[in-house]
Amino acid sequence: MLHAMGTPSRRGFLAAMIFLSSSLFSVGAWAQPDPLPSWNDGAGKTSIIAFVEKVTREGGPDFVPVEERIATFDNDGTLWTEQPMYVQAAFILDRAREIAKDNPDLRERQPYKAILESDRAALAALGEQGLADLVAATHSGMITTAFEKTVANWLATARHPRFARPYTELIYQPMLDLLVYLRTNGFKTFIVSGGGVEFMRPWTEKAYGIPPEQVVGSSGKTSYRLDGDTPIIEKLPTVEFIDDGPGKPLGINRFIGRRPVFAAGNSDGDLQMLQWTTLNTGPRFGLIVHHTDAEREYAYDRTSEVGRLDKALDEASKRGWLVVDMKRDWKTIYPPRR
Repeated sequence: MLHAMGTPSRRGFLAAMIFLSSSLFSVGAWAQPDPLPSWNDGAGKTSIIAFVEKVTREGGPDFVPVEERIATFDNDGTLWTEQPMYVQAAFILDRAREIAKDNPDLRERQPYKAILESDRAALAALGEQGLADLVAATHSGMITTAFEKTVANWLATARHPRFARPYTELIYQPMLDLLVYLRTNGFKTFIVSGGGVEFMRPWTEKAYGIPPEQVVGSSGKTSYRLDGDTPIIEKLPTVEFIDDGPGKPLGINRFIGRRPVFAAGNSDGDLQMLQWTTLNTGPRFGLIVHHTDAEREYAYDRTSEVGRLDKALDEASKRGWLVVDMKRDWKTIYPPRR
């Protein structure tokens, strides 16, 4: 009797275990980890995931081979905070202060006098040529390895005036998630920025997972020489290439050699890169980060002197680009404090 009663119990137990196991497996298969955990659910997040899924679906009509999965990202205002001034501009001003302190004769000369006195009006009056002269004075005459160390040392000590955090901590967590998601799905991610290429390369790999050879930026001329048996590349006071506006497609063509299928920016300086990426056959994705969150970061667009978003914002709806509303679409802005 006990044996007869035990058999169905055992069978029932096994059936229950099989059912439970299959249920857990089904739930696990359905409840995949969120690929963009710092993004709020909504049309923007959904459109990104849908694009990635369709271009990676082998045999599908929109499949893109791995070697063609190129994604380009602007840096300032797209991957990290650019207000109240571009980070490289803050670096230039600090370098100019150091130079003036070491050379007393410069303290009464412009632009150093205006920098030391924090005279915004005088700095603005310098114009583009004055700024170019300042960049030349603070960037040239150094060997590239020494410049890299200077940048690294500055980033280690400099703090953002509002958030009192290192600039490399003011990178956007949602964009980090997006970079990882794209790379997980076979994309090669590049920075294409108006910032100086040698200013960015020392830290982008640690901050974004983007190695220096995948950073395209503005550059100055350099020269090569031997110092004894030591090969040296020295920065010269002449601009070679401006990687902004129409320069971005030229930089992509020159340094990457493939047309992107995905591009992200935040300002009118990214307009031509977005056009170059999306106005082509096959699946394409354009993304604009719209700064709408004055509480957690900054709110600005059409009239801003830094990161102006005007023409590109108008063209976004015409071209079907995703405009990311920072306040609405992002759960968080920055990674946790270290």
